[in-house]
Amino acid sequence: MPKERPLWRGPAFRLCLLSAALFLCLQLGMRRSWCPEEKPRAPAAAVFKGADLPSMSQNKGAAGAAAWVRAAFILDILVNLNPELIPVTSPTVRWHIELQPWASPTPSLNYEALRFLKYISTSQISCEHMNLNSLTGHSETAKKPWSICLDERFSLVHRIRSKQCRLYSLGLGNDDNQFEISMANSGCEVHRFDPSIKSAHIQEGRHLWYHRLSIDWRDPNPAIAAHKLHSNTKKLGTILNEFGHQKIDVLKADVESAEWKILENLILEDVVEQIGQLVFEVHIHWPGFEVSGNDSTVVRYWYSLLRELELKDFRLFHTYKDLSKPQMFLKKEAFNASSCYTLSWVNTRWK
Repeated sequence: MPKERPLWRGPAFRLCLLSAALFLCLQLGMRRSWCPEEKPRAPAAAVFKGADLPSMSQNKGAAGAAAWVRAAFILDILVNLNPELIPVTSPTVRWHIELQPWASPTPSLNYEALRFLKYISTSQISCEHMNLNSLTGHSETAKKPWSICLDERFSLVHRIRSKQCRLYSLGLGNDDNQFEISMANSGCEVHRFDPSIKSAHIQEGRHLWYHRLSIDWRDPNPAIAAHKLHSNTKKLGTILNEFGHQKIDVLKADVESAEWKILENLILEDVVEQIGQLVFEVHIHWPGFEVSGNDSTVVRYWYSLLRELELKDFRLFHTYKDLSKPQMFLKKEAFNASSCYTLSWVNTRWK
C-alpha cells in the first residue's frame, strides 16, 4: 500500500499559501498607499510569544524548523488581516513572595531572630495621635491597644470626621470588640468577620455588622458542599468583591497564627493596596498555619513578608509587646521576646 502523502506537501496546500501571500501583498500595498504614516506592526512570531507554536526543541532537525517557519508565516498573514487576533497579555501572577537575603553568610536562627525582632520593634514613621477617644469623646478602653494613626497628614482622621470610613475586623471567637464598637460609634462602617458568630449576618446599631465568615488565604473548593467544614472561609479579595467594597480604611486582624498566610495572600493578590492602615496581632511562638521549614527559614519568611509591606509603602508606626502572654520565640524562651505582638502600619500612598 503506497505511503499516504502529508497534506502540507500537496499542491492544494501550496496553492492556498500562495493565494494568501498574494492577498497579503495586495492588502499591504493598499495600506501603504492610503496610510503612509502607519507604524510597522511587530512580527506575529514575536507577538504570539508563548502561544502554541511548534517547538523546535520538540521537532528536531529540518522538519521541525520548517514546521515552525510555516506556522509563523501563517500567523503573520492572520494578524495582518485581522489585528484583533493579537492576544492581550495578562498581568503576571505572583505565587510566592521574594525572600530577603539571609541575615548572615550562613543560615543562623540567632541572626535571623535578632534582625526580625529589631525590625518589628522599630517604628519607621512617627505618629502623634493614636487615641480614638479624643475624636469620639468616649473613654472606653480596649483590653489591648489597637493603635491607628490619626495624624492630619493621613486620610483616616478626615474620613472619620466625615463619617465615610470603613473598618474590617478579622477574629476567631475573641470577645474583645471594644475597638470595633468605638469605631462604629465614631460613624465608621464596621464589619466584623468571625466564624463563631451564631447567625450568618447580624446588624448591631447603625454602623456595626457581624458576619459568620472566616477570612482565609484561599477560597473554599467549589466541589465541597456548602454545609461541609471550611465552607464559610473566603479570601479577603473575594469578600470585597461580594460586598462591593473598593477600599478599607482599617484592617484589624487577630486570627491566632493564621495572620502570616493571610498577609501573604493580601500581598500576592495586591489586595493590600486597597487598605489604608493595618493593625495585626502576630504570633511568633510557633511558625503559624501552613508555614514550614526549619526555624531560621521560618523567621526569614516572616521578615520577608514585612519587607514586602514596606515595598508597598506601608510604614510601621506602633508596636505593642504583650507581656501578659508567654515569653516564647518558636517554642523557646529566647531573645527576650514575647509570643505576641500587635503591629500597626499606615499606607503612606493612601488617598
